[in-house]
Amino acid sequence: MLQEVRVEDAVGMVLAHDLTQILPGTFKGSLFRKGHVIREEDIPALLRIGKEHIYILRLAEGWLHEDDAARRLAAAAAGANIALTEPHEGKVSLNAALSGLVKVDRTFVDGANAVEQVVVSTLRTDTAVKAGQTVAACRVIPLVTEEERVARVEAAALERSGAQGGPVWVKPFKPLRAGLVTTGSEVFKGLIEDKFGPVVRAKLADLGSEVVEQRLVPDDSDGIVQEIHRFREMGVDLILVTGGMSVDPDDRTPGAIRRSGANIVSYGTPMLPGSMLMMAYLDGVPVMGLPGCVMHDPYTSFDVLLPRICAGEIITRQEIVAMGYGGLHGC
Repeated sequence: MLQEVRVEDAVGMVLAHDLTQILPGTFKGSLFRKGHVIREEDIPALLRIGKEHIYILRLAEGWLHEDDAARRLAAAAAGANIALTEPHEGKVSLNAALSGLVKVDRTFVDGANAVEQVVVSTLRTDTAVKAGQTVAACRVIPLVTEEERVARVEAAALERSGAQGGPVWVKPFKPLRAGLVTTGSEVFKGLIEDKFGPVVRAKLADLGSEVVEQRLVPDDSDGIVQEIHRFREMGVDLILVTGGMSVDPDDRTPGAIRRSGANIVSYGTPMLPGSMLMMAYLDGVPVMGLPGCVMHDPYTSFDVLLPRICAGEIITRQEIVAMGYGGLHGC
């Protein structure tokens, strides 16, 4: 299938694969791409990268070049809101066509990688991604591979595909309107500056949502309940309550969320930081009690759950329980 030819004898022949040049600290990339017609002036450059021979590809029936295999693997995996790149060094990337939550069928990924010589590498499912971000990549190990291997992955992808197409897709974020209740007598009285508001606003804005209003209340359960009900009557899509989430006797937020009539999914998560977060729903509207770590830790349980809420998903108790595995961050 591959015919080895001395570089000096290769003028006029077509290169069968990319040739990579590495200049430490300055450059790594293709010196010549697949399909390049070798010229006399290319010979010194080829010798400098240690290529005394090149390979001319002669594919037998039932075999695929790495680029064609990667294209087919990526096309099989790609579902809604995925854009495919052109092959580069035998790899095709799957990029998010919009900002949202990447969804990955792990059963498909594990099955694909169980096929010898096949590589399907992805982000974790439910990772928040930006438009243009790479969410997966596909390739085969050798320069040529049996078509039957690729066909097996294509069949598996078709079997696992649903309404969103292939087993790797992006669920778009919805622009939510959030109400923010900031508790704490010291903030309400102006003794200290509110640190929650700017952080929460920035996290929501990053996902295409916004805080429509922030209300300050003292450490008073009745006042917290009143503001939760006020935001519910305003018709916001999400209610966030910050502060007062610890077990100190004067921390009233968890009790106030319960008193508001919200259905409590969980008070606490097995993730660190962010174990004191409360997840609840009031008439179908998500209500979250945010612990103090949200102010200063870059990644908490809030950052795990918020993207899913912004994608319109309902958080269950079982899903929160599962956050403990891999949930230790920066502790």
